[in-house]
Amino acid sequence: MVNLVQKFVSCCRAAGARISTSEVLDCITQLEMIDLLEEPQFRATLRSNFAKSRREQKKFDDLYALFFHELHQDARMFQADSSSSYSKEILEMLNSVEDQGQINQAIADFLSGDPLAFLNELDRIQSEGEALPQGFVRFNLGPLAGRLEIMIQLNAVRDMIMQYLHDNRGRILWEARRALRTHFEKRLDSAFRMLIRDSRPYSEDVLQVKSYEQHLNQLGQKPFANLTPKEVEEMREVIDQLVRKLKDIVSRRYASRERGVLDVKRTLHRAARYHGVPLEIQFRSRTRRKGKVVTLCDVSSSVWSAARFMLNMLYSLQECFTQVRSFIFVAGLAEVTETFERNEINQAIEKVLKETDIHYNASTDYGETFRHFKRAYLDVLNKKTTLIIIGDGRSNYFNPEEEILEEMREKCRRLIWLNPEPEQVWYTGDSEMRTYEAYCHEIRPCRNLNQLVDFIEDLVL
Repeated sequence: MVNLVQKFVSCCRAAGARISTSEVLDCITQLEMIDLLEEPQFRATLRSNFAKSRREQKKFDDLYALFFHELHQDARMFQADSSSSYSKEILEMLNSVEDQGQINQAIADFLSGDPLAFLNELDRIQSEGEALPQGFVRFNLGPLAGRLEIMIQLNAVRDMIMQYLHDNRGRILWEARRALRTHFEKRLDSAFRMLIRDSRPYSEDVLQVKSYEQHLNQLGQKPFANLTPKEVEEMREVIDQLVRKLKDIVSRRYASRERGVLDVKRTLHRAARYHGVPLEIQFRSRTRRKGKVVTLCDVSSSVWSAARFMLNMLYSLQECFTQVRSFIFVAGLAEVTETFERNEINQAIEKVLKETDIHYNASTDYGETFRHFKRAYLDVLNKKTTLIIIGDGRSNYFNPEEEILEEMREKCRRLIWLNPEPEQVWYTGDSEMRTYEAYCHEIRPCRNLNQLVDFIEDLVL
């Protein structure tokens, strides 16, 4: 057991691990106190002595699995049959290759169960360039070239073994050939895995803190239907911040525009009173103009997860436009403009969803909604109005009444349709989006916060 531990320590040192002689002696002393046949105890003893930090534990685990399992997992296979002699023949063939270099010898030793030379080669190519004098530019091409050379040699060794098995088909039974192929392929795969393994230290214990902006961006990508109650509250705060930002931008914009352009005549006339001192700048007054918005929001069960955020958006638009008329619908239409104007946002949304005279359990009927709007509210549309329809366009195979939608388009300045469904299902089942899109100026998905914020900013700014 002492010799086995010493060989394992040599492999760990070849791989770059820092293990002192006193640590090896302590480990051997502790091994005398445990049952060596209990592998968890044996492994824990070695790990506690040779992996001194969590940054070294990942390297120790890889080396332990390589030394005690991968290179010895099929050792029993060759003890009771003739495969052992054939395995020795293959290893002797690899050692007898002319012009055998240091890498080929290390690969042959690795296949025989001794990984020390191979680990030394990996450590050598990893440390290339570190010994350059100060002032020299260091590149990564040296280690890459070294790894490529070893990879080429590994492939060459694999080809030689496969060729040997092919040439000796008549002498070696197929069961033995299969066992030999499996044995050497597993060891070559272990060598390849070690060659391409990331050499950076284990850093799972490093606390990675996301910035608030990163958190909001990830939250904004999440569909409304998948949000937890806590995330819903966070989204409300984000929307509130957006509304305050837009209000400030709009206020500054219109404050600057109210001054108008320089009125030279009035400025000179006013300055004549004081012989030009002081000079008071006069501007031509400009009428404050804001757009008008009319919104129709589907609050049926098919878009229920997004309905609250859409209503939140409708509430937000009130502060950025001269007049906002808000309507909700399922199979009928109800105006909620006064509810939004008289109540705080959360109270307004609760009132809209609970107290509005509308049948929420009815089947969605966009055609009936358009007929109702034409009868009662068509006159609210004019060439200064932007009409926004929020819904999935699923009308349960009722008459879509696209002629009325066309009439609404002709009366308003712009018609925008926001769909909270994924774009892949817009034209499936009972969806009338293919019919309605011909009468819209713009159609855009709106199923998460980022898409909603982008739309509001484009609309307002």
